[in-house]
Amino acid sequence: MRLSFCLFLSLSLIVISCKPSFHEPQISLEDYRVEEGFELEMVASEPLLTAPVALDFDSKGRIWVAEMTGFMVNLEGDGENLPSGSIKILEDLDNDGTMDHAKTFLDSLVMPRALALVYGGLLYAESPNLWFVEIENDKPGNRVLVDSLYATVGNPEHQPNGLLMNLDNWIYNAKSNFRYQRKDGVWKKEPTTNRGQWGISHDNFGRLYYNNNSTQLLGDHVLPNRLVRNKYFVPRKGVDETLTKDQRVYPLHAASVNRGYEEGVLDQDSLLVNVTAACGPLVYRGGMFPADYDQNVFVCVPEANLIKRNILSFYGDRVEAKQAWQGKEFLASTDEGFRPVNLSTGPDGNMYVVDMHRGVIQHYAFLSPYLKKISAEKKLDTILDYGRILRVRAKDKQAREIPDLETLSVSQLLASLKDSNGWIRDRAQQYLIHTNDKRVLPELKKMALDNKSPLAQLHALYVLKGFNALSYDFLQQLAQSGGPEAASHAIVLMEEYASEKNVPKAKVLFAELLRRNEPMLDLYLSTTLGIWAKYDQDVFFPFIYDLSNKYTDNVIVQEAILSGSEGVMPALKIQLDQMDNLKNTDLNVMTATSLERQENNRPNYIYSTQVARADSRTNGAVLFRQICASCHSTSGEGIHGLAPPLVGSEYISNHLEQLGLIILHGLKGPLLINGELYDNNHQMPGLKYNKNLSDKDISDIISYVTNAFSVNPKGLKPDKIKELREVTSKDGMEYTEKELYEQIGK
Repeated sequence: MRLSFCLFLSLSLIVISCKPSFHEPQISLEDYRVEEGFELEMVASEPLLTAPVALDFDSKGRIWVAEMTGFMVNLEGDGENLPSGSIKILEDLDNDGTMDHAKTFLDSLVMPRALALVYGGLLYAESPNLWFVEIENDKPGNRVLVDSLYATVGNPEHQPNGLLMNLDNWIYNAKSNFRYQRKDGVWKKEPTTNRGQWGISHDNFGRLYYNNNSTQLLGDHVLPNRLVRNKYFVPRKGVDETLTKDQRVYPLHAASVNRGYEEGVLDQDSLLVNVTAACGPLVYRGGMFPADYDQNVFVCVPEANLIKRNILSFYGDRVEAKQAWQGKEFLASTDEGFRPVNLSTGPDGNMYVVDMHRGVIQHYAFLSPYLKKISAEKKLDTILDYGRILRVRAKDKQAREIPDLETLSVSQLLASLKDSNGWIRDRAQQYLIHTNDKRVLPELKKMALDNKSPLAQLHALYVLKGFNALSYDFLQQLAQSGGPEAASHAIVLMEEYASEKNVPKAKVLFAELLRRNEPMLDLYLSTTLGIWAKYDQDVFFPFIYDLSNKYTDNVIVQEAILSGSEGVMPALKIQLDQMDNLKNTDLNVMTATSLERQENNRPNYIYSTQVARADSRTNGAVLFRQICASCHSTSGEGIHGLAPPLVGSEYISNHLEQLGLIILHGLKGPLLINGELYDNNHQMPGLKYNKNLSDKDISDIISYVTNAFSVNPKGLKPDKIKELREVTSKDGMEYTEKELYEQIGK
């Protein structure tokens, strides 16, 4: 008996000793405050990962993360171009909800900035390239260069990122005017609206949301690309709109911010007043938060160590937002190392926070002496070898099982299109397209016509689109029977079947839809009428007149009409000029402007990726693309809501010393340029303290800008630049327009 017991004990000790041990660092979250009813949990931390900036989940629930370890390793920004970054796979081997193992998928990367698990492989960005690599047993397989010009403009804070697969099967980016798609093994790249700065998200309908440093939430009122199909029209209202003017933040402590020395940036208690580094927005679609959180937008505010909550309101032809609270935030911390830079919904329906956890997150190109000094004093530059992924979950929700989509049958994938978690629906849609199993077509069509499941309707519709299995007659049936959202998507997709043959049926359908008097339907009909008018102006122009007259004060609808009308603009202008009720509308004014742009061959800058008026090989051109183009665009036409145009600007064509002062010391609005007032919620920081830019470099930028964007090329010699470095504004900060005129004159 004693022998048996000893043998049993020995065997038990052997089994225990052979059981793998998992290293899960215990990180205190005492310095964090999350909204009542929620819990904050540590999912992964150093040493498993360092400086994460983006993540994605695979079908097994593992986290793929991009590590930008080369970003601001010291106050001088040294080592930025070294291949120190990587993409890792984080795993939870003991299934306790905390990642305990990491394997490196790709290493020796230079500042990797975005990744997405799509098309059965990994799409990732390593400036300037966009790569797609096949995955073979968690190891990289064949690699394809998707775009060698993905991120050629701007510093790391101002380069494309995001790689968001949207409902329409296109991949969108922040800080980029291109979208991507792989179809039948071939990669496609198309122009799109330039959106935001860092991070991008979408709602259930497929509209896109983004932001920039000083505007916490921007977005499109309409589906992607509906307002930019007319190459000579530049929309100003329907896309890239500020959805809430409230930029207030409510931090728990006095964090260190780049321009804390400026009046109004901090309050009397040294607390940040408004956002200065907003990024990483997320439309929450996880289905695991309380109902009133559905499609709320959460925004990262890393400079103040917090995450903000906004509530969206949908009005058919527009979207509005407001902060959820005054005086508090959804998540905030007194840990100055807490740097939330991206957010994601997980396959479990919870919200995941990418915490870069780096002391200095302001790039050296615009690092103010003020923040540099404070960072050194606080030793923020020593917060380096950290990185964390946090999870926010509702306390009253039980954890749900995560389905492995790769193992599901086609019928199970179809059922997943009805899941309450948008992450599951999105992935099921893409997996179905990837299977290319046409046996599901009857069920897909049935689901797309089923108004009882409106979310599944849209996903089924775009699986059919991915299968090339749509037709005019099917879309007409959906438009007639579906609710406003499904019918609107049907109108959009129907455009592909615009032809003389289908004109009679479209005429009857459009009249029927207009009688429903739905603002959303009217908006999307507005976007398509010009396309159909190419086949019969007599049939479709009257619809345009009716909608333009009905929505005289709605600029978005007027923009929508013009966006689809490139092919009929001359004829439309003639008719509008002859109609007393329409000749003074925004539609007619914008049509005249677009015709003028067409005559002068000045397309919307998103269709013009190169500046043809100057040698792009010069040093000034290179520096302009690296530093200035991310806000002013490569064409110099500016970016709506972000920066004014340089083309024809008085600041370019008049006094060059003014231009030199602006580039060196910065400029803040409001500004009057070409007779138009620009009062954007931004200021341009100067380049005076950028240690990598010499007086000759500044001189070269000026020479390039005046040559490219004015009819009177000029230059300033480096000696003059050196002199202007000492000519500061009254308070030593960015110049105002008034101060420039006082200093130099008009």
